Amino acid sequence: MNNMDSIKPKTYAPAPARQVAFLGLGVMGYPMAGHLARAGHKVTVYNRTATKSVSWCKEFAGADTPKHAQTPRLAAQQAELVFCCVGNDDDLRSVTLGADGAFAGMKPGAVFVDHTTASASVARELYRAAKNLGLQFVDAPVSGGQAGAQNGMLTVMCGGDRAAFDAAQPVAMAFSRAVTLLGESGAGQLAKMVNQICIAGLVQALSEAIAFGRQAGLDMVQVLDVLSKGAAQSWQLDNRGKTMVADQFDFGFTVDWMRKDLGLVLQEAQRNGARLPVTALVDQFYADVQHMGGRGWDASSLIKRLR
Repeated sequence: MNNMDSIKPKTYAPAPARQVAFLGLGVMGYPMAGHLARAGHKVTVYNRTATKSVSWCKEFAGADTPKHAQTPRLAAQQAELVFCCVGNDDDLRSVTLGADGAFAGMKPGAVFVDHTTASASVARELYRAAKNLGLQFVDAPVSGGQAGAQNGMLTVMCGGDRAAFDAAQPVAMAFSRAVTLLGESGAGQLAKMVNQICIAGLVQALSEAIAFGRQAGLDMVQVLDVLSKGAAQSWQLDNRGKTMVADQFDFGFTVDWMRKDLGLVLQEAQRNGARLPVTALVDQFYADVQHMGGRGWDASSLIKRLR
């Protein structure tokens, strides 16, 4: 991805300018932070690899002089809202807790909004830790992928207190099309797990459908055009179907990240007693793709098993 092309034009709803921080400038965080800057907020960024922070600041030099900090604590010191999008539970703890963590630098009453796809248990853990320090914490994983982040059209699923959500929601709309409070702490992460269960089943079904159609001698590009206008239509069909036919997987949400997410789902299902036979099977199919060398392929590469 070319960072200079990572932020697509968007019309931003009027909102008071806020002093914010953004921690984590990966394929999702980089454009999300960019939309905050373009919407007029005063943004300080932190990234573990500092060169990414420098590049981000150069791109948004005209957006009210964005800054970068050497630690999460320094990034968060002046912020009313601290947004975060990192890799997993351990990454999240590393940027929140400890002497250099964001919680150590945040002002009383400031809100930490976590967009990482993580466990519900770590969300509740950090919610309690924040409360004990006089801070607020919202778990707010996103759906929409890299394209949604670039276009500022993510769907955000939130768990936490209403007051914290109300403070964060108008600002988060800079990179979102919907930001919704779904319940108490952990509810956002649980909703994201529901999302990933749906995606896993849809991608496997789409893989089997394309493999079947090709074996039957159909023009699958034409068939997908027809299906997109009927009851089988889905985001996966519209955005991944034709690239699956073309054997193109060098983009999007990787197999490694999908396995991480499905691991969280299956762990939570063990705890709450939910039965997920299809999800468990598809997780093993993704393990097969990893063994084929596809750890960095897009999650739609499930079809590679059927060829």
